[in-house]
Amino acid sequence: MAAAPRDDYPVTERLRLTEIFASLQGEADTAGWPTVFVRLTGCPLRCGYCDTTYSFYGGEWTSITAVIERVRALGPRRVCVTGGEPLAQPNVQALMSRLCDAGFAVSLETSGALDASLVDPRVVRVVDVKTPGSGEVSRNLLANIESPRASDLIKFVLTSRADYEWSRAFCRAHQLPAKAQVLFSPVYGVVEPRALAEWILEDRLEVRLQVQLHKLLWGEAQGR
Repeated sequence: MAAAPRDDYPVTERLRLTEIFASLQGEADTAGWPTVFVRLTGCPLRCGYCDTTYSFYGGEWTSITAVIERVRALGPRRVCVTGGEPLAQPNVQALMSRLCDAGFAVSLETSGALDASLVDPRVVRVVDVKTPGSGEVSRNLLANIESPRASDLIKFVLTSRADYEWSRAFCRAHQLPAKAQVLFSPVYGVVEPRALAEWILEDRLEVRLQVQLHKLLWGEAQGR
């Protein structure tokens, strides 16, 4: 009989975890690389296009040490900490630092609504800017993008041509392409990647088209 999940880990050590799995990174500047995904539970936002709503609730308590052991057993040296919203759990900072200490190349996917300034500088931060189509545009924390780190990626998820035009204006107003790598990502099955590519080329934007590789390979399958 399997051991029952524990919930008595020390407060400074525990995390609520939805899943850990190995796959190919489908996004950002390491797309295509084998990567371990650590998906934490919980998110204070409710974006209309969210494809991981199963991570909002549930999960199981585990320890930072146990997470690192499970990551190491899966093999790939790249680790993506995601959610939900990972920064909603205070102990995620220690998790990311300890993963870096253990020799992993770590990235963080965050909604951009919570303060990311305390993230270990060795971690690549992938920070969303919420578009009007997300339904959460009011939650953007501009401090996260005003002085980005050289390794940061700033991502816009687009639900429509109107989202594209809003994002284009936002990038120009904040001079984002001069500060960090900017990603424009079409919502899978809603905005045609080819159309977005043509808009970017027509406007001569210095942004990178991001297509979700994992969805092209496996569709909406969970844990991929």
